[in-house]
Amino acid sequence: MTVSMASRQSGRATSGLSQRGRIAALVAICLAELLVVLDNTLVNVALPSMAVQLQADMSGLQWIVDAFTLAFSGLLLAMGHLGDRFGRRRFMIIGLIGVAIMSAAGALSSGLGQVIAARAGMGVFAAVVFPATLALLINIFTEPRQRAGAVAAWTAMAGMAVAIGPTIGGWLLEYFSWHSVFWINVPVALVAIAAVVITVPESRADHVARLDRIGILLSLVGVTALVWSIIEAPKHGWLSTQSIAGYLLSIIALAVFVSWELRVAAPVLNMRLFRNRRFALPSLAITVSYFAAFGFLFLITQYFQGVKELTPLEFGIHSLPFAVAVGFGAPIATMMAQRFGTTAMVVSGLLILAVAMYIAGRTTVDTEYVGPVVVSMILMGLGFAVVQGPATESIMGSVPLAEAGAGSAVNDTTREVGGALGVAVLGSIMTSIYAAHVSGRIAGIPAQIMNPQQKELAGNTPISVLEIVKAPVNPLLAPAKADLIHAMKVAAMEGSQVASYVAVGTLVVAAIVVALALPWRAERGPSVLLGWRETDPAATDPAVEDTVKQA
Repeated sequence: MTVSMASRQSGRATSGLSQRGRIAALVAICLAELLVVLDNTLVNVALPSMAVQLQADMSGLQWIVDAFTLAFSGLLLAMGHLGDRFGRRRFMIIGLIGVAIMSAAGALSSGLGQVIAARAGMGVFAAVVFPATLALLINIFTEPRQRAGAVAAWTAMAGMAVAIGPTIGGWLLEYFSWHSVFWINVPVALVAIAAVVITVPESRADHVARLDRIGILLSLVGVTALVWSIIEAPKHGWLSTQSIAGYLLSIIALAVFVSWELRVAAPVLNMRLFRNRRFALPSLAITVSYFAAFGFLFLITQYFQGVKELTPLEFGIHSLPFAVAVGFGAPIATMMAQRFGTTAMVVSGLLILAVAMYIAGRTTVDTEYVGPVVVSMILMGLGFAVVQGPATESIMGSVPLAEAGAGSAVNDTTREVGGALGVAVLGSIMTSIYAAHVSGRIAGIPAQIMNPQQKELAGNTPISVLEIVKAPVNPLLAPAKADLIHAMKVAAMEGSQVASYVAVGTLVVAAIVVALALPWRAERGPSVLLGWRETDPAATDPAVEDTVKQA
């Protein structure tokens, strides 16, 4: 198995780091990662406050979230490729500066359009930062066992940031306005920039061919069209003309992208990597696990704030078991993968997620928090961590160091697509059933209980319960109001149950596919370059050999 000159030279910049220097670089990189992941969850918590002060309707609030998601997901592949060429550390610093500037712009915004524009800008610069984080890690930690530990820390940070975001956001909103969820990014970004400048060495692919501009454009169009179609489908209908047009555009653009990448000398993404099962199947597992986890977080938000009537801060505190489970499970899962193999851990993680979603689907209006709810969150966090660490390590161990940014971008894109699908599909199922059950009752409710704006909001989400409960009402109408609120809660849980069972089926199918297609043999004798194991049947696959030679 030959080692590419680009890969050897890419690693030289990091070979002189001491162990203490590597740990310091890991902390700096994880801080940059924390900033990107935390930002989205903070904004989600602030949406109700933004709706009031910015006079935003449901569509406007969705675009505050989706503007970031679209820009971020669409640019990941391109930015990962450009980081490989021009310097991953340089791109990370540029991205962090951009996130700080756009966060300040968001904090100073006075209108909905300004906030959406700032969020889109944050998504652009976050896409510059994120692929560089994982690419830098595997170039700094080239010894497989240390690399696995670094990937575990990276995975734990990502999962914990998703979960602790509501707690931090809720605390900020308890004492400050919604502007604070933007302002907090600025000092964090400045600290991250200083830490990266001081501790992280530069790395890049030293030998590169002509820039693949067509591939960059096609990847941008294809991924953006796909994510946009997923986001908009619940609003317009999954089989509406608009949705089908989006699907077709994304399919055509991605098909042309694949065809082009197979012919170009220096592709944005080496498509032959997908012939390696240790790259392709873990990517599938990550997509499905994010589908379940983000769908679960959407459903649990409706439960905590709509059914249990918790404030944003209370919601954040109650969701902490998920964060703790991810932080606990990620390093253990990655170490166990070294002993038992990636396949065993990924399949186990997918099945744990399935059990967690099943328990979540059994939750009712009267279910106590301490019990099935906490158990489902802990299992969800553990299952998520058990999949993410070993799967990410397998993906990044399957790409040459010179293509680390592109490999990281694939890893990140699968997460974004999976998360967007989870919220869109499971959220659509839940809200469709919820709306079907409550729309008739809401229509007949007198204006003294609910005004027209509250009726519209109540038809879309059970979180509107928080506003309805606060509204004063004639004591004679109090029983009718209480009955309506209870009906909304029951409808929400019925929709959540169906959505959870859909997730269970998806996870079980994914577990079966991975179990049948990914080698089970324990992984020993790791290759320093690619992380493939000498006893791994995939390592001697001619397709794999071709990939290495072309790298």
